[in-house]
Amino acid sequence: MGRPPLKFQETKIRISSEMRARIQALVGNYRISAFIREAIEHELDRREKLKSKSEKSTEDK
Repeated sequence: MGRPPLKFQETKIRISSEMRARIQALVGNYRISAFIREAIEHELDRREKLKSKSEKSTEDK
């Protein structure tokens, strides 16, 4: 009996030592992955809203 599968898919990224140290200073050693997931989610939301606005303005013309 193994561990049940996680709902996350592992994806490796490369960040600079300085960026990792900045994140670690803010959230600690055990929250780095969660911080990166939250930052990605925030950026995806922001870009999707921008895309939606630009598509709406194109349709209005």
